[in-house]
Amino acid sequence: MSTVLDKRPAAQQPKKPARRRLTLAEWMLVIAGLLVLVSAVRLITGAHGITSVGQTSTALRLAVPIGLAGLGGLWAERAGVINIGLEGMLILGTWFGAWAGVQWGPWTGVVMGIVGGALGGLLHAIATVTFGVNHIVSGVAINILAVGATRYLSSFTFAEMESGTSKQSPPIESIGQITVPGVSDALTALNAKHWFVVSDVAGLLGGLVTNLSLLTIVAVAMIPLSRWVLWNTGFGLRLRSCGENPIAAESLGVNVYKYKYIAVMISGGFAGMGGAFLAEVASNIYLEGQTGGRGYIGLAAMIFGNWMPGGLALGAGLFGYTDSLNLRGGGQNVHALLLLLAILLVLATAWAIYRKKYLTGAVAAVTGLVLFVWYSSVDQVPSQFVSAAPYVATLLVLAMSAQRLRMPKANGHAYRKGEGK
Repeated sequence: MSTVLDKRPAAQQPKKPARRRLTLAEWMLVIAGLLVLVSAVRLITGAHGITSVGQTSTALRLAVPIGLAGLGGLWAERAGVINIGLEGMLILGTWFGAWAGVQWGPWTGVVMGIVGGALGGLLHAIATVTFGVNHIVSGVAINILAVGATRYLSSFTFAEMESGTSKQSPPIESIGQITVPGVSDALTALNAKHWFVVSDVAGLLGGLVTNLSLLTIVAVAMIPLSRWVLWNTGFGLRLRSCGENPIAAESLGVNVYKYKYIAVMISGGFAGMGGAFLAEVASNIYLEGQTGGRGYIGLAAMIFGNWMPGGLALGAGLFGYTDSLNLRGGGQNVHALLLLLAILLVLATAWAIYRKKYLTGAVAAVTGLVLFVWYSSVDQVPSQFVSAAPYVATLLVLAMSAQRLRMPKANGHAYRKGEGK
């Protein structure tokens, strides 16, 4: 009752204790424990593919466009603009990347993919920042516009090219891959021995040095670069202030409109790069509908990562891994993951009870029991569930992480120039 009836000023009221962040050593212990658990599940189930070199390599390739879309969402929302239009900007990136890549080479295609996505970002910025259109409405409109525009453009570009159609481009020249000589072979051989933990670590590291696209290296580098720019430069501080308190930012001389425009165009550029990656690396053609909702999954990865680059990368890796199960091992690997999830939920139950969150613990316990019963009653998961695994993972992760999320305070709020004067 004292909490409800407390009439003291906010400054005098007791503050909730801040949540302690894990240290680097504690994170290393968590990762080591997870590796031991994954290795034990692999040995119990015989699903050696869950930590193979090929599985890791495929997961990385599928995570990159998701991560780039999520990184685009991070830039926009840190400036206070919700970007539901990431899917449309991905689509524009695939088309512009393929169109330029077919004619002038893959790297030109990457540049034009970024430009195409940035154009989508510019449209979103004009609608939301200048005219004050609802951010969700504008984003959905961008997605619809991108589908129609690319279909129309394909009808008189790709359709008139040799081996192209109105829904598909001609093949694009490879952007190039690298494999670290010696290291890749050694890790692949070690992974094939199926030793406890050691082979799992070899498989995870081997996937990072085998058939690695040059564009993957560039894309991964964008994550720490974005972290440094947004949190270690004056430009990043001003941009983030627009997403936290634009009125206060304007009162200090920040041109809020300018920073919002820059952020949303950079957002579109990152999504466009993800689209170019889909057209040139994930496949070697533009194909209508090839984004497959990755813009929305990228947005979910950003939310899972709590609007931080590191968490975003972790979320993209998780979704990329579940997506890769469609291509490698399928039902057997997902069947093994049911056991892994059941064990993790048992641990989550114990942790929730320790923190006296009994409802959360009960939900985790029931879900874990259901997964264990499912694992015990079947030998292989149906292919339909394997295909749905990335989307199921998206919903589960968002549901489990919802309580700790903290988006920028002014994200999605209407702002008009001059309010800070």
